[in-house]
Amino acid sequence: MTESSAIKSLVRYAIREHLISPLDEKWAINRLLERMKMDSFDMDAEVFESESLENLLKVLLDYACENGLCEDSVVYRDLFDTKIMGVLTPRPSRVIENFFEFYKSSPQEATKYFYHVARRSNYIREYRIRNDVKWVTSTEYGDIDITINLSKPEKDPKAIAAALKMKQSSYPLCMLCPENEGYAGRVNHPARQNHRVIPMILGSENWCLQYSPYVYYNEHCIVFNEKHVPMKITKEGFKRLFSFVEKFPHYFVGSNADLPIVGGSVLTHDHYQGGNYTFAMAKAPIETLVSFDGFDDVTAGIVCWPMSVIRLVGENTASICDLAGKILDKWRS
Repeated sequence: MTESSAIKSLVRYAIREHLISPLDEKWAINRLLERMKMDSFDMDAEVFESESLENLLKVLLDYACENGLCEDSVVYRDLFDTKIMGVLTPRPSRVIENFFEFYKSSPQEATKYFYHVARRSNYIREYRIRNDVKWVTSTEYGDIDITINLSKPEKDPKAIAAALKMKQSSYPLCMLCPENEGYAGRVNHPARQNHRVIPMILGSENWCLQYSPYVYYNEHCIVFNEKHVPMKITKEGFKRLFSFVEKFPHYFVGSNADLPIVGGSVLTHDHYQGGNYTFAMAKAPIETLVSFDGFDDVTAGIVCWPMSVIRLVGENTASICDLAGKILDKWRS
């Protein structure tokens, strides 16, 4: 396949997947020619409608490496192909407008659209996700999901050496900051030209919704504070969790531990994780019912689980948050 065929096919792919309009075709071809520093283009080049996104990008990446536009390593190729896909990803304003237009029909339609953009723009590299090892194992606590995530590429020695020599940058402040949207990236920070976020209000604060590029389960999303503030589990946080599921009742949402020795999470930026999935712990039965004075409208119980879990069930979210806050305070003391 020639580079001209790859470019034409890639633009047709973006049109087919509703990333750009057919009216954008000539503009998109010219933008890609600019990215590839190509002075000529075969207008009669064959279009390969059924070719995979991975293979189309490979043709352009190989050309870029052969012509000195990109070093031939995973890190640099990822930086370059994200730059390519950034051309074909809808502007943030368009994605936000479309999201809330779909939301008028239903929250499911809105997230379906947003997840589609994340996958088809190659922000979520589906061809790598398919390499993940996943299975379900039966235990005395029920069927438990096991995942070995292989989609996050290992840094190569050259990129590690280059990162050590680089001047340290504090922009964006971390991987979760909203300033990542559209960022070109560097050897020690992934490119995000094809990254989009959805703004929302949780409680009285500005938060954002994005998808994880390293999907562990269906529609694995990240909900993060617009401000770069440390992660901390609080009663107010419980209220925000309810605020989120009220907006997206088909999603679950939860928090990693805010302890540096547990969770493997980004503790410098307040965030939650969610998605369209039901985990084994949510299906596990109550082992022992417990009661709390003053909370007659909340059913509580110890879950049959290998770790300490208390499940609170009720229709009054304020009561559940109050009780969860009391349990948290007691646990911390």
